[in-house]
Amino acid sequence: MNPERVRRTQDTFSIGDLAREFDITTRSIRFYEDQGLLKPERRGQTRIYHQKDRVRLKLILRGKRLGFTLAETKTLFDMYDRDGSSTNQLQIMLELIENKKAALHQQLDDIQVVLHELTAVEAGCRAELEEKSKPVTDGLAPEQTPEAS
Repeated sequence: MNPERVRRTQDTFSIGDLAREFDITTRSIRFYEDQGLLKPERRGQTRIYHQKDRVRLKLILRGKRLGFTLAETKTLFDMYDRDGSSTNQLQIMLELIENKKAALHQQLDDIQVVLHELTAVEAGCRAELEEKSKPVTDGLAPEQTPEAS
C-alpha cells in the first residue's frame, strides 16, 4: 500500500510522523504549537495530532512559501475557529493576497532599480579596469614604448 495513502487515511499522528511527512523538525512543530497554530491532544507527555492538525501544518508551510507571516496565518485560523465559516476567512485571505502581491511588485520594482544601478557601476568598473590595464605610453619617446622593443 502507498505510504502517502496510509498517512491520509490515518486518524492520528505523532510529532515524528508529521516531521517526516513534511520534512521539518519536531522543534518547528513545537514552535507552531507554542504560537497557537497547532493544538494537539495531550496524553501525558505525548502529543497526539489529528487530521485537522495535519491540514493546518500543511497550510502553515504553504503560507510560509507564499510569504505569509505566522501571525497572518494565525489570524485566518482564529477567524475560522471562531465562526466556523470560511466566508470571512476567504475575504481576509483575498486582502492578504492583494497586499502580498502589491508588496512583491514593489520589491520587483526596487530590484529592477538596483539591477540598473549595478549594471551602470559594473560598466564603469570594467571601463576603468580596461583603461588601467593598457600599457603606459604617455610621455615616452617612441623608442621607449613596448611596441618599439
